[in-house]
Formats: sequence, structure tokens, C-alpha cells
Amino acid sequence: MSDKATSKYRAPALEKGLDVLELLATAKSPMTLSQISARLDRSVSELFRMVQVLEIRGYVGMSASGEGFELTNKLFSLGISRGPSQNLLASALPLMQTLSDQTRQACHLAIASDDRMVVIARIEAPGDVGFSVRVGYQRPLAHSTSGLLIYAFQKPKIREQWRALLKPGLSPDEWATFEAQAEKALAQGHFSAPSSYIDGITDISCPVINDVGVVAALTMPWIHIEDGITLDDALVRLKATAKTLSKTLGG
Repeated sequence: MSDKATSKYRAPALEKGLDVLELLATAKSPMTLSQISARLDRSVSELFRMVQVLEIRGYVGMSASGEGFELTNKLFSLGISRGPSQNLLASALPLMQTLSDQTRQACHLAIASDDRMVVIARIEAPGDVGFSVRVGYQRPLAHSTSGLLIYAFQKPKIREQWRALLKPGLSPDEWATFEAQAEKALAQGHFSAPSSYIDGITDISCPVINDVGVVAALTMPWIHIEDGITLDDALVRLKATAKTLSKTLGG
């Protein structure tokens, strides 16, 4: 397509809005309007109304600390409300609820998005004690149980592509450990490890597989509860639930 044809279909206002959304999506902390304008090399006055509209429509919001703007979960919610993600959720949620009721533990479902894992569904523990993560929560694939599990069960060609994406962010020793853990997870059909985020929690994760390959990780942040289910028994039930969900999806 020629430059003339390309410019014919440009929408400057839309491009500004997309630039703001993409910037905030990659930001590690909230950003003020001045910081946004500096990063995008645009004037504050040029972006003021754009950010205001995005805030009114619910795509961005002021952080709880009041230090700047951040993305809301609206784009994420729109994304999982259609197509394969919606089918996955419709099949998973009843099974996850049963699992949580049986084990008195929370559980969540995570998928891969670029080099991160994203939680798309959760069920809170039915009792007074439990730990759960919010829908939309993200962590780097290489630094999460769910991410490692999803990587481990990818087909070789896909793993090779992911390797090129993930390996540069880790030291040689960290990558060797990650690969060894992935191979272990693949061999035993699950992955279990103490949480690297909160002491006292053991994350156990199993793959959810459809007719194409692994699509998600079903993960339980297991906590010891007096007279509660043991870690081994929780793993048995988690595996059974992931297997049932996989069969439902054609895996």
C-alpha cells in the first residue's frame, strides 16, 4: 500500500488513544499526564481530552494512591467475553466451583499473553481462610507456577518460539532452573512449588488442554488448614478437575 493510501485511512485521534493505552499497558507504575505526554512526545494539551475520555469510558483510571493513571480491566473483560476464552470460562467455572467446595481452597485459571500469564477466572475458598488472586492479575511467565506449567506443555515448536522471548530476561542459571522445572512438570503432569510471592502457600498447577494443545493452567494456591485437605489429596482433585475440563474442551 502506498504512503498516500496509508495516510488516507489514518485516524489521528484514535491513534493517540491507542498510544496511551499501549503505553499504560507496559508501564510498571501509574503515570501522570505529564509523564504520558513526555513518553509519547506529545503536548499535555494534546492528550488531556483524550485521557479524559478514556477515563470516562472506563478504560483508564486514577490509581488508588492518586499518583497517576493506570489501565482498568475493561479491555481485559472485553477480550475474555468472546470466542474461545468465553467457551473456556463457561466450561471451567462450574468445575472450579466444585473443586473449591470439595477442597475448601481457592483456585484460578490462567492463560498466556505474550510473555506474561493472566488470570481470567477465580473461585474463592468457601471458608474463612484462603488466598486468591484477582481476575486480571499478571506475572511474567518465567516467574509464576502457572506460566511455567503452560510453557512446559507447549508443543516443541511453540516452546522454541517462547524460549526466544523469555530467555533474554533471565540469567543463565535462572534459565537452566526454569527449563529443568518445565521438564519435570511435563514428566509428572503437574507442577508444585512454594509460592515465590507469599510465604506459607504452595502453588499446584495442572494443564488444561483442548484439541490444539495447552490453553490454560488450573492452579490452586494451597494453604494448610487445620482439619483441611492435605496437599497430596488437593493435587489429586486438581488433576481430576483439569482432566475433566480438558475432555470437555476436546483435549
